[in-house]
Order: sequence, then structure tokens, then C-alpha cells
Amino acid sequence: MNLFHLDLLKEKLDQYRPLPKAVLDNLHEDLILRWIYHSNAIEGNTLTLKETKVALEGITVGGKTLREHLEVINHRDAILFVETLVQKSEIVSEWQVKNIHQLILKNIDDENAGQYRGTNVIIAGAKHIPPDFLQVPQQMESLIQEYQTSKRHPVERAAKLHCDLVKIHPFVDGNGRAARLLMNLELMKFGFPSVILPIERRLEYYETLDKAHVEGNYTPFFSLIDEMTSLSFVPYWHALGIKPE
Repeated sequence: MNLFHLDLLKEKLDQYRPLPKAVLDNLHEDLILRWIYHSNAIEGNTLTLKETKVALEGITVGGKTLREHLEVINHRDAILFVETLVQKSEIVSEWQVKNIHQLILKNIDDENAGQYRGTNVIIAGAKHIPPDFLQVPQQMESLIQEYQTSKRHPVERAAKLHCDLVKIHPFVDGNGRAARLLMNLELMKFGFPSVILPIERRLEYYETLDKAHVEGNYTPFFSLIDEMTSLSFVPYWHALGIKPE
């Protein structure tokens, strides 16, 4: 998979780093809002983009459940935690994965938050059947070891980590959100912008994941992440008032 075009986009952005604080603050606020909205919407949260913004401001949206509000607040906390890990440049670990997941399910399902599942699960609508829960610890250990020794391009490595985490499905709930957070953690560590997987592409997202899990064909999923990574640079060009060559 040739991702040289993404390296060129990153090099272009690097020329403007460090970005002005006002630009960074504006981009960060927009990123967090869109990241939370789309990631939660993929998992069935019914808050709109504007309602998500209101929820982030601590205002209760009428007609929406407490869980949906908690998912917004928790996701923000998880993103902020991920950003601290990026600043520390820590090597990806099971500890990070569990802590990210703990934040996702905080006050929603404290019993399972940050804990590998103790039951077998089925992914609704998917052909892939996750491994027996007894195999989860060993498979997660192997997953992290494989990632740490991988020589793939950073974007492809992050995408495969995302895909393989969902395949193992180590948690009872919150696997998708954890996988997307973990992928962005790794992308940001290598200087790439965070990727937003839009709710409008949910079907393609699920289908490409299932194709990788069942057939071992990662190409469609990698292509999707490639496209979304390219698009993640667009807000930067807009904020900086430049046109990439």
C-alpha cells in the first residue's frame, strides 16, 4: 500500500508547525465535536451534531437518554486522555487500551469498564464471530506485540491496529469507539491529524471491517482509512488559508 501522498500532505503541514495558538484552539474545538458526534453516532447515539455541542457545554438535551449524554462527556474525556498520551509519546500497550475503554464506559457500565469480556459475544449483522473470551487476553497480548514490531507505514499500522482490535472484540461494549481512539492516538503520535469516520460512511466502514475479519482482505479498509486521512488535512488548509499543491 503506497501512502507516499499522505507523507507529502504531512510534510506540507509540518512547514506551518507550530501552528498559531488561535488556529490550534479553533481546530481542536471543531475536531473534538465532530470526532465525538460521528464516533458515537456510528454506535447508535441519536444526539445530533448541534445537540452534541450543547451536551458538551453541560446542558441536558430534552428527549435524550442519560446514557447518550454520558457517552458525549466520556468520549471527550477519552480524547483528552489520548492527547496526553500523544504528548508523552508512550508506546502502545494494553494498559492504554484498558484505560481508554474505562473512560468510554465510565458511569455507564462500571463493572465492565476497562475489563476484558468474560463472556462470548456476537457482532450484530457481521459474518465474523469474535474469539472465545478465554482467548482474549492472549490475543490482545499478541496484537500489541505485533503492532510494536510492525514495519508498516504509520497510517497503515494504525489502521490495522484498529481493525484487529475490533476483530478480537475484547470488551463487552465500546470496542468501536476504543478502536477509533487508539487508531487516532497512533496517528497523532506520528504527526498525522486525527481521522473522523463519518456516520454517512458507516455501512462501508462495517463492510470493510468484516471483509478484513472474514477474508483477511484488509485492502478495502485500508483504502477507506487512506481516504479519511487525506480528508483530515482539509480543516488545516482552511484554517491556514492555504491550498495544498
